[in-house]
Amino acid sequence: MKKIINIAVIAHVDAGKSTLVDGFLAQSGVFRENQVVVEQVMDSNDLERERGITIYSKNCSVTYQDYKINIVDTPGHADFSSEVERIIKTVDTVILLVDSSEGPMPQTRFVLSKSLALGLRPILLINKIDKKDQRAIEVVDLVYQLFLDLGATDAQLDFPILYGVAREGVCGYQLNDEMTSLKPLFETIIHHVNPYPNYTEEPLQMQVCSLAYDDYIGRLGIGRVYKGVLKAGEPVLLCQPDGSQHKQSVSQLYVYEGLKRTAVKEAQCGDIVIVAGIDDVSIGDTICDLEHPKPLPAIAIEEPTLSMTFLVNTSPFAGQSGKYVTSRNLKERLWREKEVNVGLKVEEMETTDRFKVSGRGELHLTILIENMRREGYELAISKPEVIYHKTPQGLQEPMEEVLIQAPAEYTGVIMTHLNLRKGQIENMDEANGYVDMRWTVSTRGLIGYRSQFINDTHGEGTMVRRFCGYGDYQGEISTRTQGVMISNATGVAMTYAIFNLQDHGQFFISPQTQVYEGMIVGECARENDMEVNPTKNKLATAIRSAGKDEAMRLVPPRIFTLESAIEFIADDELVEVTPDDIRLRKKYLTNLQRREAHRAAIKSEKQ
Repeated sequence: MKKIINIAVIAHVDAGKSTLVDGFLAQSGVFRENQVVVEQVMDSNDLERERGITIYSKNCSVTYQDYKINIVDTPGHADFSSEVERIIKTVDTVILLVDSSEGPMPQTRFVLSKSLALGLRPILLINKIDKKDQRAIEVVDLVYQLFLDLGATDAQLDFPILYGVAREGVCGYQLNDEMTSLKPLFETIIHHVNPYPNYTEEPLQMQVCSLAYDDYIGRLGIGRVYKGVLKAGEPVLLCQPDGSQHKQSVSQLYVYEGLKRTAVKEAQCGDIVIVAGIDDVSIGDTICDLEHPKPLPAIAIEEPTLSMTFLVNTSPFAGQSGKYVTSRNLKERLWREKEVNVGLKVEEMETTDRFKVSGRGELHLTILIENMRREGYELAISKPEVIYHKTPQGLQEPMEEVLIQAPAEYTGVIMTHLNLRKGQIENMDEANGYVDMRWTVSTRGLIGYRSQFINDTHGEGTMVRRFCGYGDYQGEISTRTQGVMISNATGVAMTYAIFNLQDHGQFFISPQTQVYEGMIVGECARENDMEVNPTKNKLATAIRSAGKDEAMRLVPPRIFTLESAIEFIADDELVEVTPDDIRLRKKYLTNLQRREAHRAAIKSEKQ
C-alpha cells in the first residue's frame, strides 16, 4: 500500500500556480539533468501559453521520500470555475497561493469557499515576496479575515503559513528565512495531511470528475479511486446520476507518473486514475464493484450565466479559408465539446443552421470559439445574452463582483460609466495615488465594458470580475451609443475612399482589404449607422492639377480580437469567425433586407 496524498494548487489568475508546479516537478527528479524544460510546463495548450493563463485543469505526480503526491493545477479564472469544483473533490488538501502585494482576489474567495465546504484544511503560501511592494504580513491578516468570512472551522483556521518565490522554486517558514528549495513545502504537506486510508479490502468505488479524449483509445474518464482496487480488464458496474446501472469493462487503466500517463494493471484506493473502454462514461458517474454497487453522490455543477448563438457562416466570403463550414460540422464539434466541457450547455434551435451555446462567461465561450477557429471551423457568433431566472419575486439576472484598481485621476470617468451601466459601488479606498473600488454590476451591464475601461484608464487600470449570484432585474441599460459604417459594395478597400471617409469615424480595415456588402468596416462618429463605399477609387484622368497631389495619411485602423469583437457588436450584428479573419457584419446584408426586418420588428411590437 503506497502512501498517497492528492493536492490541488488554487489561486487567482497570475498568482503563480503553474510556476509552483514547475518547481515541484524540477525538485522531485522528474526531469533528466540535461533535459530542456519550458516554463509553465503544465500549460500545454497553445491558447494557455499565449494568454499566460491555465484553462484546463491538469494532473501530474511527484515522489517525496516514500510518498506519492498527485498534483492538480487548476484554472484561476472565474469562467472555468466548473473545472475547479469537480477537481477539489478528488484532493486531500489545497495549497492556497496568494500574491504578496495583491492579497486575496475574488477568485481566491470562490475556490477557497469550495475547499472549506468539503472540510479540507488548506496550506497558505504567500508568493512573490521578492516584490518591492510586498506586504506579506498584511496579506496574511487579510487571508485570516477571508477564512472567517467564509465560516472556516477552528481546525481550518489553524493553517500552516509559508513564504516563497515560486519562480525561483524556494520557500521558507518565516519571511526572513534563508530559502534554498521547496523542501519546507514538501515537509509541510506530509506533516499537515494524513495519507489516504487503506480501503483496499472494501468494494470498489471510483468517481469520474473529468473527461478527456484520445484519438486511439476514445473517451477517457479521470477520477479518484475512493475504495477498493481498480483492475484493468475486469468487469465493473457503471452507476450514473439518473439511477441507471450498466455492466462495463475497463479496457485500459493509467496513472500519473511525473508528467506521463503510465499504463498499469491495477490502481489502489486514493490514487487518481484514467480509465478507457467505457464509451458513455460521464461526469459524476461512479464505477463500482459488480456485486456491491454503492454510487457516490452526484457532482453538482453551477448553471451557465451567458449564452450566444452559433450560426453557420453565410457571408459572401464563406468557405474561402475554413475546412468545416456546414451545420453538420458545427453540430458534431459542439456535441463533442459538450461531452468533455461539463460547464457548457448546447441546445438546438428552431432552424438547423444555429445552436444556442451557454457557458459561465465570455471567456469560457470565446476559448471554445478560438479553439474551433484554429481547428479550421468557420462560423458566425451573435451578441452574448444573459440567462435570466424567473422567480415568484420577479425576474432575476446574474450579478458580478468587480474589483478595480486604477490611478486616482481616472476615478470620475470609471464611476460615470459604471453608473450608466447600473453598477452599485460597495467600497472605495485610495492610497499612493491609486484607488481600489469594489462594485456590484449585472453581467449584462458589463458586456462591452472591458475595452471601454482600458480606454478610460489608458491601459493603467486592472479589473477583476467574479460571478456572485442572481439579483433583481436592473432595467434597461444603455450600451454602445455610436453607429457603424457599413459597406454597400463588394470589392477591395481603397486608400482614396478610406482617406475621404475617415473624418466620419474610425475604420476597422486597411487599404487592400477584401470587403462585401453588409460588412461593418468602421465605427461611425454619430449615433446612426452610415452606409459607405470603401472600394471607391480616384478617377484616373490625363489632366494634372496645378498643385501637387495631397499625400493621403491614414489613421491606423482599430484591430479586433475575438473578445473585443463580441463585446462590440449590437443585437442586429454578428461576428464572422474564420481561421484567417475576424470580421463584423450585419445580420441582414443588404439595405432592403435591413429595412424589411426593421418594419417587421415594429409590426410585431405593436401586436
